[in-house]
Amino acid sequence: MNHILQMADLVTGKKTALRLDLSDASSTLADILDTYLKHCDVKSLLEEGRITESYTHSLQDLQDLVYVSADDGKLHGMFNGIAFRQGDSIIELDAIPSPIPAFVGDTEVSLLDIQIDRINVGYDRNWVGFHKRRWDRNEKKYSEFICETLTAQYSKDAASEILRLQTSESKLKLLRALSERIWRSDFENYSRFIGDKLQYMTGDETLTNIMNGGGGICSEKIQALKLVTDHLGIECQYVLAGADAFEAVPEDKLREMLATFDFRFARRYMRYWQHVALLYIIEGQEVLVDVTNGNIPFLFLTGEDAKRVLNEEEPSPVSVKMSLVEEEFYYHRVAQDIPENLYFAMEGWIEDVDLVQVFDNELGLYISSDFFVTTVVYRNIAAFQKLKEQYLQACEKAAVECEVNGDWSMDTPAGLEFQRRWPAAAKKIIDAEEHLLKRYEECHGSGHKAGLVLIKLES
Repeated sequence: MNHILQMADLVTGKKTALRLDLSDASSTLADILDTYLKHCDVKSLLEEGRITESYTHSLQDLQDLVYVSADDGKLHGMFNGIAFRQGDSIIELDAIPSPIPAFVGDTEVSLLDIQIDRINVGYDRNWVGFHKRRWDRNEKKYSEFICETLTAQYSKDAASEILRLQTSESKLKLLRALSERIWRSDFENYSRFIGDKLQYMTGDETLTNIMNGGGGICSEKIQALKLVTDHLGIECQYVLAGADAFEAVPEDKLREMLATFDFRFARRYMRYWQHVALLYIIEGQEVLVDVTNGNIPFLFLTGEDAKRVLNEEEPSPVSVKMSLVEEEFYYHRVAQDIPENLYFAMEGWIEDVDLVQVFDNELGLYISSDFFVTTVVYRNIAAFQKLKEQYLQACEKAAVECEVNGDWSMDTPAGLEFQRRWPAAAKKIIDAEEHLLKRYEECHGSGHKAGLVLIKLES
C-alpha cells in the first residue's frame, strides 16, 4: 500500500501531497517535516513520480510559511508559534502521525494528513531571504523578463550596457523601463478566481502573472517591482499613500491593527495604507515610483518633484480618479515594518482577502482607462434591483454609462464593446464566475447568484 503525505496551510489553503518512502511512514513528525518539507529533494521526487509538478510549487510555498530563511535564501528554524494538527488535535513534533485510510481514484492508500496552524506566528519573515528564494526558483524566466523589457525600448547593445548598471543613468533607464512595463499590466482582481486561484499574490507570483498576461492590485504590482530591483541591488523602500491622508501616518495605530486584526472603527487609520508606492535611492537621488495603473497616474518622480510629494509639512497630493470619484492621494514615508507586516498578513493570515479586494475595497474585477468591471451578488430579485439602482444612481451622478446585468454575461452593448477592446481580460472575467461565487458562498452562505456591472468611464 502506498503511503501519502498531505500538508496544507489552514489559512491560505495551499497544500501539497507526495508519496512517502515506506521506511518514513512511521517516523516522527519532526523527521517527516525535515525530510519532506525543509530538505525535500524535489527533483528526485519528480523523477520517481512521487509528486506532481504543481505540488512542487505549493511545497516550496509551504516552506516559506513554515521556516525562516537567511539572507542567502537557505531555510533555518521554524517560525516561532507554529503548530501542526491532525484533525482537531495538535500533534507534537516528537509524535508519530496517525495514518487514515483514503482513496486516490480506486486505489486505497494510507494518508498522513498534516495541517499547518500559523495563528500564533509573529511577523518574523526575513524579506531579503524570502525574495532571494523566490527569485532563484524562476531565475531564468525573470532574467528573460528584464531583457525583453529593455530590448522593447533599446537596441540589444544599449540594453546590454544598461544591464551592467555602472552609472546612475543606466539604473534610472532600467528602473523606468521595468516600472512602465508593470504599470501597463492590468489592474485586476480576476486572477484570484482563475488558474491557481491565489487569494493574494506575492511579488514573484504577481510577476509571473504579469508575464502571463494578467496583473494585480497596487501592493502586488509594487512587490513585483521590488522583487526585481532587490535582485538587482537597487535600494528602495515602501511609501504608503491614501485618499485625503494628509496628516502624519498613525504608525502606532497601524501596528496595533496588525497585532489584533481588529479593523472595526478603523477606516480613518486604514486610509493611510490604502495605497503604496516605492521610493528608490539611486546614487543619492530619490526616485518616487508608482506602478499601479487602474487610472492612478504613472509616477516616476525625481529630485524636487519627489520631495514635493513627500513633504510631510506641506505635502503635494496626486489627483486620482480610479472610477467615479476624484480623490487626492497623499504619499508618506513610513517605518518599513508596517507595510512589510501588512503584506505578510494579507498573504498568509487575513482570511477572505480575495473577496475583501473586490467588495470591501470596492476595486471590482478590472479597471482600465475606459472601463470599470465589477460584480453584484444577490439572493433574490429585490436584492438585485436594490444593488442595480445604487449603481445606476452613482453613474448618473458621475455622468457615465452603466450596465448592471443579473447574469454573468457580456452579451450587451457595453459588454460587447469591452470584449472588443479588451478580449483577454473579458475572457478571464467570464472564467472567474464559478470560483468567485463559490468563495462568496463559503463566506455568506448558499443560494446566491452573480451578475456583472460594466461602467464606461469614457463617454
